[in-house]
Amino acid sequence: MSSLKQLAIRGTIWTFIGYGGSQVLRLGSNLILTRLLVPEVFGLMSLVNTFIMGLNLFSDIGINPSIVRSPRGEDPIFLNTAWTLQVIRGFGLWIGCLIIAFPVAQFYEQPNLKWLIPIVGLNTILLGFDSTSLAILNRQVKVGQLTLIELVTQIISLGMMLIWAFYKPTIWALIIGSLVSNLVKLYWSHSISTIHHRFIWNRDCIKELVSFGRWIFISTMMTFLASQTDRLILGKLFPLEILGVYTIAFTFADIPRQIIGTISNKIIFPIFSQKIHLPRHELKIKILKKRIILLILSVLIISVLFSFGDIIIETLYDQRYKKASWMLPILTLGLWPLILSMTIDPILFALGNPKFVSLGNAIKFIYMILILPWSINSFGILGGVIVVGFNDLPFYLSVSYGLWKEQMTVVTQDLQMTCLLILFSIILTSIRYFLGFGYSLENFI
Repeated sequence: MSSLKQLAIRGTIWTFIGYGGSQVLRLGSNLILTRLLVPEVFGLMSLVNTFIMGLNLFSDIGINPSIVRSPRGEDPIFLNTAWTLQVIRGFGLWIGCLIIAFPVAQFYEQPNLKWLIPIVGLNTILLGFDSTSLAILNRQVKVGQLTLIELVTQIISLGMMLIWAFYKPTIWALIIGSLVSNLVKLYWSHSISTIHHRFIWNRDCIKELVSFGRWIFISTMMTFLASQTDRLILGKLFPLEILGVYTIAFTFADIPRQIIGTISNKIIFPIFSQKIHLPRHELKIKILKKRIILLILSVLIISVLFSFGDIIIETLYDQRYKKASWMLPILTLGLWPLILSMTIDPILFALGNPKFVSLGNAIKFIYMILILPWSINSFGILGGVIVVGFNDLPFYLSVSYGLWKEQMTVVTQDLQMTCLLILFSIILTSIRYFLGFGYSLENFI
């Protein structure tokens, strides 16, 4: 067995261990927090995180992906230059938080946002000082170490949230948890680093980082606009309580995307980057063999969530979150085009041609700003959730076109897996019906 194949297998196993552990912790703490905190708190924190995420993505020049794919990815001069850029960016992001806090608070008529955004934004400074050792572990596909760091920091973060929420059930529980988590991660990243970081500004390294990073910048900017428009619009048109309920539904619907996204970033992209020298036909065959496993796994998860998602919500949460039970199946099913894209679009990044990913997100953003407000005004929250649920079709079409241009089209496999998803969903829905549980979408039909 080749060393790359061994790394991929070990990496995938660790990814599932890490993701499984992370979701158990997240779900357990979420169930407790939703009983200690009111839905409005989750809605308000969702808005804060959305804007801070926006600042992050609007300034992302792909430092970590550059370290992963660059031939100089373990050169101390290159790494220190990248770290210098990262620190500068962290302070710049916090200044951005200060600038947007007041106008955002005015727009959403939420005075608390004036101080929440700058305080939560301190995380951007902490993340800016993280050691590049984390990117090196990603480059070397050492997923086990990355998983351990993520799980331990998550345990500490959730522990702080629960303790604080128990004694003082306010939004501060979520704020303190995130700050403590990033402090632990910062310390840990430097404790395992083999490089003593110092400020360096090497022109050749800057040129390489910026050259690759310009497409990452455009892609991540478009990713934010495409993926967060729902929260921005829902937060304005509906009470924070509805946004909090929607966030709970989205958390479950997002499970398949998180699994595939983690595998994509930690395994697929690094492996593809090392195989990119192969002829297109040979590379495509290797990818299709590995990709089908991920797609079958996604089919199983999505079909289960679509068929039984409402039961999960109604079992785990109280009546305040009941509306999430019909949102979940719609959001889950609509995720399929994105899953198809995420299992193959790393090849566009590895080929140094991510512009079609950026284009797809741009089209998705235009679709959202044009259709989402209209659908909400015409059909209420149901119309909005349906539009959000199926907003990844434009993204998929753009990625598919880019793959076709690179002679890497996988449409045939996509159609086969889509038929399999439909079949599994019908089977599971039929089983549910004959067991006397009705249909998952009965709550609004």
